[in-house]
Amino acid sequence: MSDEPGRGKGSAGADTDVADDVLDELCATIEQRKRNLPEGSYTASLFTHEKGENAVLEKLGEETTETILAAKDDDEAELLYESADLVYHLLVLLEMKDLDVDDLREELASRFG
Repeated sequence: MSDEPGRGKGSAGADTDVADDVLDELCATIEQRKRNLPEGSYTASLFTHEKGENAVLEKLGEETTETILAAKDDDEAELLYESADLVYHLLVLLEMKDLDVDDLREELASRFG
């Protein structure tokens, strides 16, 4: 177990702001890459891929499978790594659909109201 901010079991309390900041920064970067399409950017390439949205959907499927396998293998480091890839590609998909992490937060909050 790590005692780094936002890591480990029970980290949903005081370190939530750190996690929110990271997600907000990631979403802002994804939005900026969509808007500016910088050359050499992997994120920008997802928005301009010849397969369109299907490229991101395929990556989501791949990352989901890798996340499941890491969990099945009880490989905590790999589980976190693949989960981060999964979340990243999900955020790219949301941006493609003109949604963002705030929309996701609202949906999650509505389930606990």
